[in-house]
Amino acid sequence: MQKPLIAVLITSALLTLNVTTEAQAADLIQIYQQALANDATYASARSSLSAGQERIIQGRAGLLPSISASGSNLRNSGDVTAPNILGIRTKNDTDYHSNAYTVSLTQPLFNWANWESYQQSKLATATAEASFAQAQQDLITRVAQAYFDVLTAQDNLTSTRAQKVATTEQLASAKRNFEVGTQTITDTHEAQAAYDLVVAAEYAAINDLDNKRAALQVIIGQMPGELAPLRTGVTITPPSPAAMEPWVSSAETQNYGVVAANLNVEIAKREISRNRASHMPTLNLVASSSHQNQTAGQTVNNNAIGVSWSVPIFSGFAVTSKVRETIALEDKARNDLEATKRAAAQGARAAYLGMNSGLAQVKALEAAEVSSKSSLESNKLGYQVGVRINIDVLNAQKLLYSTQKDLSKARYDTIVNGLRLKSAAGSLKEEDLATINAMLVH
Repeated sequence: MQKPLIAVLITSALLTLNVTTEAQAADLIQIYQQALANDATYASARSSLSAGQERIIQGRAGLLPSISASGSNLRNSGDVTAPNILGIRTKNDTDYHSNAYTVSLTQPLFNWANWESYQQSKLATATAEASFAQAQQDLITRVAQAYFDVLTAQDNLTSTRAQKVATTEQLASAKRNFEVGTQTITDTHEAQAAYDLVVAAEYAAINDLDNKRAALQVIIGQMPGELAPLRTGVTITPPSPAAMEPWVSSAETQNYGVVAANLNVEIAKREISRNRASHMPTLNLVASSSHQNQTAGQTVNNNAIGVSWSVPIFSGFAVTSKVRETIALEDKARNDLEATKRAAAQGARAAYLGMNSGLAQVKALEAAEVSSKSSLESNKLGYQVGVRINIDVLNAQKLLYSTQKDLSKARYDTIVNGLRLKSAAGSLKEEDLATINAMLVH
């Protein structure tokens, strides 16, 4: 028996796609590397990390000595009127030039507020590092999601065009059979309606693909070319461990959002102590050296060293109010931490259930694809011998293509949910992309 036209066209299209893919397609790792270099959100997070790393230096500065120098170079003009020994008032000019400078050093000996600021600076740097680690994980999941969104749109378009070819063949067959009188005009109308619908679906699929490619362009900074597709019949590894609770427990403790929120609680506690320190005395070591000379030849040198202290007595209740404010902010930070924990745990649960549900869907849809192919062949044969009508073939074709689209999307969603699960648990690494990249056609 001669091969049906649809099989020949699909085979030819797939061969052409494979050749193009092997020659030009970019894989997931290449797209991720472009995102590392061009994604504005990731670049912003990297700059925030650089800024956060300066906090320790700034906090430590309050504990180190400060040295300053000051000076003046003045031209003085005036006079002095005073009685002499005879009681006669005389006027004397006092024009002179003076030059003076002072170098001073201050070393804090006890300043609890500065000490707490230093401890806060270390926590702030750790928070910046946790936020950047979260941004790295977010970039991995965003790239993977955008990559597979493009593949999903491409699969939809390819399937729609294959369905268009099949519907065109079925429409031509219905017209021939009507002309020779073996079928009614109803079969032709049904085939024409199916063809018109698939043409409309093709336009929608083209638009969706353009949108998905534009979304990926936002991340990588340029319009993507051909992307490497997923290998046929690829096996997706289930989550390990296979139980949900270890993932949830890890999300509540190791998720980078939770880590940052926990650090914010510690910063808030230090802020309370820092404000309470405004009631405490401060003690500094001070040293200075000064020199002054005048045109009259008078020179004054002075060196001093010792300690200075300050005891706050009353500040209009400002310190007490500030302490109450920071206590309320600490309570807010604790509630934010609890909300972040719950969100991380829920994200882990949703990703875990989504991945396991996806694996089950993939298995069921693989079986459905086999059944749909068999159903289509049976309906085609039945149509040829007259026991099936045209609408049966069209419905079987639509079911097959719909199953194939659902199967590819289920695979993509399952893979992305696996990445989201590891991200929620705080264990997502760039190496996880390499594992997925090995599933692609190279």
